[in-house]
Amino acid sequence: MSWDCGLKYVFMPPVLQLGGVCSLRDSGNSSSGGGGSGGTGSVCCREELTSRLGLEAVQRLAKDGCRILQNHNYRISDRNQAEALGRVCLKERGRDVLVLQRVTSSLTSPSDRPSPTSSSGGGLRQEDSNKRYVVVSGTPLKILEHLLSDLRLDDQRGAQENRESEMLLDDFLLTYLVFMSTHDLCQALLGQYPFPMHTNQHTLNRKVGQEEGKDALFRKRKVLQLVSHWSRLYKDFLKEEEHIRSFMKTLYRCVLEDLYEFPSLEKDLKEFQKLLRRRHTVDDCPSNLKSKQMHQQLSLKENCLHLRTPQTENKEVICCVYVSADSYLSVHTHPSLEAHELLRIVGMKMDRAEEDMVLAVVLQTGERRMLQPSDCVYSESMTPNGKLVACRRDLNEILPPLADSAELSKRPVRLLGINTWDVATALTHVDWTLFKSIHEQELVYYTLSRPPGSGHTAALSFLLQRCNEVQQWVMSEVLMCVSLNKRVQLLKKFIKIAAHCKAQRNLNSAFAIIMGLNTAAVSRLNQTWEKCPGKFKKLFSELELITDPSLNHKAYREAFKRMKPPKIPFMPLLLKDITFIHEGNKTFHDNLVNFEKLHMIADTVRMIRHCQSDQPGNEVIGVDSPEVRASVHCLHIIDNQQTLFKLSHKLEPRA
Repeated sequence: MSWDCGLKYVFMPPVLQLGGVCSLRDSGNSSSGGGGSGGTGSVCCREELTSRLGLEAVQRLAKDGCRILQNHNYRISDRNQAEALGRVCLKERGRDVLVLQRVTSSLTSPSDRPSPTSSSGGGLRQEDSNKRYVVVSGTPLKILEHLLSDLRLDDQRGAQENRESEMLLDDFLLTYLVFMSTHDLCQALLGQYPFPMHTNQHTLNRKVGQEEGKDALFRKRKVLQLVSHWSRLYKDFLKEEEHIRSFMKTLYRCVLEDLYEFPSLEKDLKEFQKLLRRRHTVDDCPSNLKSKQMHQQLSLKENCLHLRTPQTENKEVICCVYVSADSYLSVHTHPSLEAHELLRIVGMKMDRAEEDMVLAVVLQTGERRMLQPSDCVYSESMTPNGKLVACRRDLNEILPPLADSAELSKRPVRLLGINTWDVATALTHVDWTLFKSIHEQELVYYTLSRPPGSGHTAALSFLLQRCNEVQQWVMSEVLMCVSLNKRVQLLKKFIKIAAHCKAQRNLNSAFAIIMGLNTAAVSRLNQTWEKCPGKFKKLFSELELITDPSLNHKAYREAFKRMKPPKIPFMPLLLKDITFIHEGNKTFHDNLVNFEKLHMIADTVRMIRHCQSDQPGNEVIGVDSPEVRASVHCLHIIDNQQTLFKLSHKLEPRA
């Protein structure tokens, strides 16, 4: 850390500490500051201190009970309040660069605890032994510097410190995109890595100073540990971007070059290799070190830097094909689906012969392009300027609107013949497949409105789309059922399916079904609801409680908190929470990053990790039959509100 030249520091012994406020004081006022405290603190110039007198030294001194006197230019409006808050304000070149908050850290390891304080006050006081500082606000570079100085290596910390340090890293790494780019983070990390004097690193724009060997080793290991944490956290998000590849390669070569001087880096290097799925050869080593035995021992076959990439062959997608002017089939399938496969699915769902239909892409201009049986339809269906439609082969036209169709009376209600638990299990399986593939970072990207075409929110977008479609599917199935008795049976089915989804801890589908039954077009069907048995009405009223928005969705939050993982939250509400935090709190305070806001965002985002921390067990098992799969993997959805109300009024005209 580069402090202003000419500053002097007054360090007070523990018995003369100044409460919780720690900051800088100009050298010209240092003696009077010490005298004002009634003590005889020693005055040290910057040149007399070791290169560790950055944030790390300040924290170490603070933990030991020492306090640094305040710069006379920094004003505290209420000193008593500041001391009670235990805040540390650090200045650089006349401006605030970091604000820290003193917190209590419970050390669980006996070796982490200090020896009792002697009566003379020369030792570490017991009440200060568990104090540490966390970031309140600061510049991006100073926040990063603090996190590295606060980070403890595996052989330096206890279990509690391990958890606390990783939590702070999580806060920073999950949310750094709010205030800095990935390229800036890469450059900042390279700037924190102590490069040897003989290494040509002028392009990094960093002044390299002489550092003690042990401290330099610790700094190197801390940077590697932070990068490893970043790689584990982001997984395949760290991919194809050239500046990330360049950063990883530069850091990797630096570790190789340092390996001869610091052999203990070998363990960190191997961990780095595992995370990157990379091995190096002698060719990767600096020319002046190729002959070293250590590098020859580590020489392996592969010679390319491969970052984690997603397994596209396992990806599932949602393909939408319109079967009428106002409705479409939402097909949960694989991305390599061909036209003839999709026609077979459409034919089975719509009770039409596959050979009587063709698939076409209809553009906004009205232009229509027919697909060949072997064409891949997924990319065509995702065309932003058109949509995929199923046409009659003889007329070459799309099917008529459902509201004008006389075929609804002949439409079979297949869902009535399927067990409700099996349907709920199939819904949960689809939702879990989508939910499990969501990265925590997608919620941050989504909240920041990053470009959707970047692919950073693909899994999250699919799950949100699925939630909306399940709600629309429930409405469509009820309103396409012409028979009153069958409609009552269908209502009972959906109520039971929603209850089973809740029991399976899938609140995403449970919410969607309940909201679908509560929409105006369905809830106005008085005759249908009156014929529904009382026990089902009671069950539905109980289910409605978790959708009650009063007191900030208190009922839902309490019910969800009692559920053990694995569980699927109602994603729109989780995104709403993150958006409110982001928009309701300033990202910067006095040009400093508001790290407390980032902690709140990260804490909410970590909900995903908690929910995904286990796999569904034997309690979520149902019969996996073709009928069940067809009922939930291919949803017939009316996406036109006018059609929905037309059908509703046809079923039960207004009195």
